[in-house]
Amino acid sequence: MGEPDRPTEIHRGRSDCAQLLGDVARQRPEVTGPADQRPTGRRLSALERLRRPEVEPTIGGLIGGLARVRELRALADGLGGLDALPVARVRALTVDAERTRPADISKMSDARRIATLTFTNDQEPSAQLGDLHMSLCAVLVARACNVGYKPLVDEGNPALREARLRYVAQRYLRPETLAAANARIVDFHAKLELAERWGGGEIASIDGLRFVVPRRTIHAAYNRRYFDRRRGVTLLGTTADHYAGLHHVVITGTQPDAPFILDGLLDPQTSVRPHEIVTDTAGYTDVIFGLFRLLGYQYSPRLADAGGATFWRINPTDHGPLNRLARHQVNTPLIEAHYDDLLRVAGSLLQRHTTASQLVRALRSHTRHLASLARALQHVGRAAKTIHLLDYCNDQPFRRRILTQLNRGESRHALARDVCHGHRGELRQRYRHGQEQQLGALGLIVNAIVLYNTIYTQRALDHLAATGMRVDDVDVERLSPLGTDHITLTGRYRIALPDALRDRGGYRELNTTPAVAA
Repeated sequence: MGEPDRPTEIHRGRSDCAQLLGDVARQRPEVTGPADQRPTGRRLSALERLRRPEVEPTIGGLIGGLARVRELRALADGLGGLDALPVARVRALTVDAERTRPADISKMSDARRIATLTFTNDQEPSAQLGDLHMSLCAVLVARACNVGYKPLVDEGNPALREARLRYVAQRYLRPETLAAANARIVDFHAKLELAERWGGGEIASIDGLRFVVPRRTIHAAYNRRYFDRRRGVTLLGTTADHYAGLHHVVITGTQPDAPFILDGLLDPQTSVRPHEIVTDTAGYTDVIFGLFRLLGYQYSPRLADAGGATFWRINPTDHGPLNRLARHQVNTPLIEAHYDDLLRVAGSLLQRHTTASQLVRALRSHTRHLASLARALQHVGRAAKTIHLLDYCNDQPFRRRILTQLNRGESRHALARDVCHGHRGELRQRYRHGQEQQLGALGLIVNAIVLYNTIYTQRALDHLAATGMRVDDVDVERLSPLGTDHITLTGRYRIALPDALRDRGGYRELNTTPAVAA
């Protein structure tokens, strides 16, 4: 299935491209004046940047900028492409080519390339920090494991000093940079042979992971079932069929999952585009069924009460043995009356003029027209839900596929819970920005573990095949990259890479020693 056209994305991309070419075509004038007034390698303040005179683009600058854009595009192809990189980073690398040359970046390891191309300073995007990849790894582990900086500080290493880690966390860690780095990992993982055997990314599950917030804040809410007498938030994550995490959103308390299910699907942050979404029983409503039907996606929730569900029919045609089962009829005149409005709703969601969660909240309004539109959308969803119920009751492989995907999502949540072990797994951020930042780092680390396990599982399978051992395809499909027995999650952390692994393409040696039976 092809992806629907998105004119707003095309327009936005042209605007960014025009701004980028305008920036790379400008040549900065030489700074004149007394030597004590010239910038001597220090970072310009905001006032100094405003005082700089405007310059006009030149033909030579434009040609040079286009050449640097081509070099960066070729460089970023190995990491998922240039289009998904932050525009500020691409602009900074092309304008300040004398400080960061694409030829130098191409010699870096993958970790340093991702850090250089993805994570940018929020005040000075062109700033280059030595050993940034080491500081970022330490900060991400500290945030994901919820242990603070103390287990990762090494005062003998300038990149791992506590002041340096706090600076990197403040200037380089943002939701957009975390999403860009996560997209690089997911895109690389999706191209691996073993990941493709697990699934092509066309199916994804959405489920929530609860976190207690022992702070007095408006960004957490009470729920005695999940948080006892305390407050908490829900991390609603999307897991693809090859175990990669595609998208997440932080929800205050335990709000219903249904309004947020389509948000991640319609705002993709990676190249993986699932067309079928699987949820548990608590995640579906008739309105959500209707929205999925209008947008051309398949919604496949697991129904715990399928035997007591209501079936609907389009017309009073005789359905034989199903007549007693489908006693209710879809209001087709109401759908026809609001057909144009329903198409406008679908268009607004596809063009991202609004989000599905905002739309669902608006449809709950008591306004007469919106209430009538919501009823029409419900009847569209009831027809789609009846088709899903018939397939769910009659097709055993279909039920097994739904259950398998839900189990993959639950297993990924269990891994995230093991990683976030510090402070008893409690989220101690008061504000939404801090919560999203910490949980975004958690999702990035979990995806890194999934990628690591997938790569070495494939190498282990290749080793077994080279030794003449036969491995059945059924057994390969049941493998999982979510194991942590070989990963130490507690204690002190040493952010260092052996010299043999510094070069691109280096791998750790496999443990080929036969296991001794106990």
